[in-house]
Amino acid sequence: MPHATAPPATGHRPRWWTELPLIAVVYALYSVGRLLVRGDVSTAVDNGLAILRFEQALYLNAEHPLNRLFTSTPSIGIPADFAYASLHYVVTPAVLVWLFRRRSAAYRAARVWLMNSTLLGLVGFTLMPTCPPRLLDASHGFVDTMAQYSAYGWWGEGASAPRGLSGMTNQYAAMPSLHVGWSLWCGILLWRHGRHPLIRAAGIAYPLITTIVVMGTANHYFLDAFAGAAVMGLGALLVKPVIRFADGVKARLAGVLPGGLLGGRKRGGASTAAGSIPATMSPDVATVSPDVSAGCKTSTGERIPGQRTTSADPPGTAVGGAAARDAADADASDDAPAAAR
Repeated sequence: MPHATAPPATGHRPRWWTELPLIAVVYALYSVGRLLVRGDVSTAVDNGLAILRFEQALYLNAEHPLNRLFTSTPSIGIPADFAYASLHYVVTPAVLVWLFRRRSAAYRAARVWLMNSTLLGLVGFTLMPTCPPRLLDASHGFVDTMAQYSAYGWWGEGASAPRGLSGMTNQYAAMPSLHVGWSLWCGILLWRHGRHPLIRAAGIAYPLITTIVVMGTANHYFLDAFAGAAVMGLGALLVKPVIRFADGVKARLAGVLPGGLLGGRKRGGASTAAGSIPATMSPDVATVSPDVSAGCKTSTGERIPGQRTTSADPPGTAVGGAAARDAADADASDDAPAAAR
């Protein structure tokens, strides 16, 4: 995804005290929005059955054999449940922090990409509430592995939510699968910016394992996973327009707000904020022509019209600087000969 991972040409170096609240606010809005967009249960079930029938018609329904494997083999099903319930909360922030600390040039585009895709996922939950396979009637052949192995983890029968908190999650927010989408985001960034072969191998393995886990635990259909990848692709295409829009808003605010409120430290230590001009210097004085020296002294051999010269100087040579001031003081002294006045 070159549009989403290429570093911007210019911009402020990210600061954790501005990034952390921004990410927290966006995730809070996503979580609240996910709860508020709960659709009708019958509609969600109809959508889930339509997806299942479509997959069966195209022989894409890998969910059944994977779910039977996870159900019959605890050594696979239990680790898969732990992975489903926890990894997206751990790996995604870890990759974001790694980019912030080690690959800061690519961090902003990656963060915008993640936020774009997450908000697009929220649109999908709103437009198409979908019943996951585990909540379908048992006659459809699916077993909720998280309910089956709930004695081994912190979750109950409400997906990955802790026991007693299933009401705090929207179990019909299955299309698209952001478990798969976020894992794909992590995988691409690890592959693109990782230098060690193990990191790059993890970038390939993580999204593939996540896709198998979400289907084997009966939390998502294959088409949910496909939609999660599609949402990440669309989010990547929107990175540059969103960054341009954000920069334009920031530029307009910089012209309205007092200098320094938006920060002025650029990469390389340069500062362009209005607050970078000393308080004792007006903006007109701060902008000095390169043709004028800092001390407003004349160059060698240059003579200001009407300026006197000493007899020791060659004709046309101006007396400047401290020597000129000393000579002028001596001329004006009362003890100097009258001829010198």
